[in-house]
Amino acid sequence: MTRRKLFLLLASTAVSTSALFSSLITHAAGPIQATLYKNPSCTCCESYAQYLEKNGFKVTVVATNDLAEISQRAGVPEDLEGCHTMFVGGYVVDGHVPVEVIRKLLAEKPAIAGITLPGMPSGSPGMTGPKIETWTIYAVTKDGKPPRVFATL
Repeated sequence: MTRRKLFLLLASTAVSTSALFSSLITHAAGPIQATLYKNPSCTCCESYAQYLEKNGFKVTVVATNDLAEISQRAGVPEDLEGCHTMFVGGYVVDGHVPVEVIRKLLAEKPAIAGITLPGMPSGSPGMTGPKIETWTIYAVTKDGKPPRVFATL
């Protein structure tokens, strides 16, 4: 065996071992824990929780009639409230926010209270119908400063 072949064999083994180790660590980390507060009679919130579960989250659903109060205490302005309020990774996530935006929030760890997708947009995760408009997800602050755009889809 030449030195070149030996080097290539060792290099490919290292890459394969690294990928396997990385995969094991990711799998061992388990699902992302979240608690979702919803109106007791709302079915789209259940669909949203199922969507999250299919995308690597473990969601505890809590039925409550105090959604507005929960959102406001978490820093979500009344005019930007979504259909339900979720807490994940130290942040509030209000409304039908797509999983890729939640993952961005958790990866970047910005100094905000959380994010919100106001209302119940058609076609958003958990909602029926086609997507008919651009969704604007807002960042809400801990200090009461005006919300800013966090993402648009």
